[in-house]
Amino acid sequence: MSEVRVRFAPSPTGDPHVGNIRTALFNYLYARHTGGKFIVRIEDTDQVRLKEGSDQAIFDSLRWLGISWDEGPDIGGPHAPYRQSERLELYQKHALELVEKGMAYYCFCSSERLENMRQIQEAAKKAPMYDRKCLSLTPEEIQAKLDAKEPYVIRLKVPREGNTEFVDLIRGKVSFENSVVDDQVLIKSDGFPTYHLACIVDDHYMEITHVIRAEEWISSTPKHIMLYNAFGWQPPKFAHAPMVLAPDRSKLSKRHGATGVKQFKELGYLPEALVNFLAFLGWAPQDEREIFSLEDLAKEFELERVNKAGAIFDMNKLDWYNGYYIRHISTENLAQRVVPFLEKAGIEVSDQEYLVECTALVQERMKTLAEAPELLDFFFTEPNYDKELLIPRKSDVETTKKALIKCREVVEALEAWEHDPLEKALRNAAEELGIKSGQLLWPLRAALTGKSASPGAFEVTLVLGKNEVLKRLDLALDKLSK
Repeated sequence: MSEVRVRFAPSPTGDPHVGNIRTALFNYLYARHTGGKFIVRIEDTDQVRLKEGSDQAIFDSLRWLGISWDEGPDIGGPHAPYRQSERLELYQKHALELVEKGMAYYCFCSSERLENMRQIQEAAKKAPMYDRKCLSLTPEEIQAKLDAKEPYVIRLKVPREGNTEFVDLIRGKVSFENSVVDDQVLIKSDGFPTYHLACIVDDHYMEITHVIRAEEWISSTPKHIMLYNAFGWQPPKFAHAPMVLAPDRSKLSKRHGATGVKQFKELGYLPEALVNFLAFLGWAPQDEREIFSLEDLAKEFELERVNKAGAIFDMNKLDWYNGYYIRHISTENLAQRVVPFLEKAGIEVSDQEYLVECTALVQERMKTLAEAPELLDFFFTEPNYDKELLIPRKSDVETTKKALIKCREVVEALEAWEHDPLEKALRNAAEELGIKSGQLLWPLRAALTGKSASPGAFEVTLVLGKNEVLKRLDLALDKLSK
């Protein structure tokens, strides 16, 4: 078997969608599993939909997920250029070659005529297809129109009899009647190729052996095979992965919430979690394991284990993965990752060791990195809260004041700044006051954090340090006195 060569060929039209990135991941994993090459190609022939900076967003998203490539626009390679807008002459040359062979033809129909034709066909409940009006033009008529510089496209002349068949590595044998395949446009009126021509020419010259893409491209495959046959080229092997679906089984879209990789990054999802989650959208390992690193996935990934059925994008499952990875990475690693989220919230971090101590107290409770500011803000700024927060249920202002005064005495007198001596002293203090431990520890924790839910009073006290704790207790007592 020759070296496996696969490609991810996105259009730079916006933030990469998780469905597209899932396709990139499958291609990458298959290349790494087989020891082959993974190529990135930018398909920027649709000039109307291009968005500036989208190609960089694609590169950034792949790198953030740990997906590297062997050839591409930014790193070059033996089949450069890897940007279709820089390969236009190649496509035009091959389209004209098909015209000369009688396998493609010029079409001069206006957009108005084509739209009217489509409406008539739809009204008659027929599938919209070009009626081949321009196929009847004589060579003289064609030349006259070309000389007059009339706008034109070049269309593939699809054989009307027989079937086009191929074996899909995921779905098995697939067959299309040629009569239902439209005479696809190959070169548009602006001189740019359509996806169908450009991807075939590029896949051939870039020696792509396997085309792994989403199921929505199955209906395009017969057109592509016809083009391969027309050029006398060997088609690659095809594998169409299942669609990524929303929980209601419709195609996943923005109306279902976040769908872009950049969005998930900004929401605080870890790349390891997103990779693990995306790999399971349509693929399953041979055993019951759910946790896989990118390297482990590459070892296990086989196209034979990709499913045919649509894959449901379940946010609850992604949250589960994210929580798992947050809990299992080192606290030092997690502390580094939350810094951008803290800084975005206006929380300045000057002491990384202190941040690690703080992060350790919330690591078990954190579901996304974006929760870090809310979970950690009180470690860096004085909390702002109403005095009612200080008063536990079934208690009152006077009891709470006595509890906080006692806490202040304990903290100020504590010599060994450690958990066990602190806990013992505070519990003894509650006994001396004749109150339950909760009636003392709740006001202490609320005074230090300003929150109804936070890490425990002992842990927060030790991390904040004696001076800061005394300062916050004084502020709390001042609130209760007003």
